[in-house]
Amino acid sequence: MMRQWQVLQACFRLCNMLWARRCTTLAISPATKSKEELLVVVGGGAAGVYGAIHAKTVAPHLSVVVIEKGKPLSKVKVSGGGRCNVTNGHCVDNMILAENYPRGHKELRGSFFNTHGPVDTMSWFVSQGVELKVEDDGRVFPVSNSSSSIIDCLMSEVKERGVSVQTRKTVTAVSILSSGKFLLEVQQHTSVHAEHVEADYLLIASGSSRQGYTLASQLGHSVVDPVPSLFTFKIEDLRLRELSGVTFPKVKVRLKLDSVQRNIPQLTQVGPMLVTHWGLSGPVVLRLSAWGARFLFSSGYKGKLFVDFIPDLHVESLKSVLSHHKLQYAKQKVLNSCPPEFGITKRFWSYVLERQGLSGDILWASISNSSLMSIGSLLKDCVFEVTGKGQFKDEFVTAGGVPLSENAWSGGFIAGTTIGGLALGSYLGSK
Repeated sequence: MMRQWQVLQACFRLCNMLWARRCTTLAISPATKSKEELLVVVGGGAAGVYGAIHAKTVAPHLSVVVIEKGKPLSKVKVSGGGRCNVTNGHCVDNMILAENYPRGHKELRGSFFNTHGPVDTMSWFVSQGVELKVEDDGRVFPVSNSSSSIIDCLMSEVKERGVSVQTRKTVTAVSILSSGKFLLEVQQHTSVHAEHVEADYLLIASGSSRQGYTLASQLGHSVVDPVPSLFTFKIEDLRLRELSGVTFPKVKVRLKLDSVQRNIPQLTQVGPMLVTHWGLSGPVVLRLSAWGARFLFSSGYKGKLFVDFIPDLHVESLKSVLSHHKLQYAKQKVLNSCPPEFGITKRFWSYVLERQGLSGDILWASISNSSLMSIGSLLKDCVFEVTGKGQFKDEFVTAGGVPLSENAWSGGFIAGTTIGGLALGSYLGSK
């Protein structure tokens, strides 16, 4: 038993979930007894559901119950703008892929992705009939462009495998009985009374919820204070708010914080950006927030964001484009004639002119060379004051918690299949 527990702890450090086992019978609820072994999964997100499915796949006899306080797969539904960003499809080298994780990359370089990496995840969904596509930036989405395709696939497997999903319930406490079983205190949201459940296996897949940290602490695991990650930036700029909804296919952003004096390459990112009514968002900002999560936290989420809106053009080339445009369209109003090489919207062009104190009604011929240079400098190095993080209270990811690496599909697969293997061994050994 001690050897099994050590193996489980080692695997736990790889799969970002807390789980364990023991090898006797259980009580599914105070009123229902069963001789089957029970796995309780705390959390009905991507990792929890994926882990439950694979545990049941390996050990069909195992009773598997997923306990979720809200609606299962709710974050899967809204990820990727409602399309569900499944995984990354560009990097097939697991060593290189691991280096792109802000935290946990050392663990991921080991057997983690080799056991079940992005390619395996994609293959599994395809085998279930979900067509996937890889976009230019490597993000993988269902061809349907709807997260419902992923959710329907997972919930169909849940039903097919006989996994029980109980919602509007919270596991509030856990302890280990003298028999070695886990005793869970489960609170139903509509009742003042708690029920107690004895389980042979426990998989905590509660993501960034503090519920999971509490349970991990109760079982003796250390917890690093979690801070938000993957969030948007709040920008105090009334003129920018008028651009809400404007997107930029490719920008280069650099974050400067007073609390960070050394050069950190990861605080510069390239990718798509979106203007929101409170600031800036999009993949490039989310990646920046992930790499700078702890730095931003220690800085009170205040700093300067430098944005290059035309990263594929050198500053001198950009200024040359402006000069040629001035000569070619001298008699046209500036607002109505933005250089097409910039690939920016008229709304944003108007913002640039206003920020430089230029009227859009003047003719190109009337713009001084110094004004052209200042426009070019603004497009290549536009500074925004970051005054806070996005207004949402629950981020998709946190930096911290139980000191592990983060990955839902791989973690869920490893935890689920290993628990299933142990349960199957126990089952066959009892025959």
